[in-house]
Amino acid sequence: MTPAYDHDFYAWTQNQAQLLRGGQFDGLDIEQIAEELEDMGRSEKRALESRLEVLIMHLLKWQYQPNLRSRSWQLTIREQRLRVHNLLEDNPSLQPYLSQRLGKIYGLAIIAAERETGLNLFPETCPYEIKQILSENFFD
Repeated sequence: MTPAYDHDFYAWTQNQAQLLRGGQFDGLDIEQIAEELEDMGRSEKRALESRLEVLIMHLLKWQYQPNLRSRSWQLTIREQRLRVHNLLEDNPSLQPYLSQRLGKIYGLAIIAAERETGLNLFPETCPYEIKQILSENFFD
């Protein structure tokens, strides 16, 4: 008996993996498997966006609040750059996606920076290029 996707997700995944490994393709829930694979891809994109948002927010704070610069901010910038690089290393096809989504990611980074700093002076469009944002020598 095949477990239902919406009743026991874990059991469903284990069953589908077993069917795949056993070459029992007729028993596969192809449509649901395809949706899960697409969701996995979207998850990688969301993780990349989130890391980039945090990185840009800290770059803004670093640039616009030089008197409050701290080791913590510096380490967060380094950490987020490494995490973005790792995500891109694992998913190189997402590299062009960064430029496509930079405007939207930057909009969220501004909101976060304004919330954390109380400042309302950040440029409307991203003042940094992707290459700068990811460069270990930029604002560090």
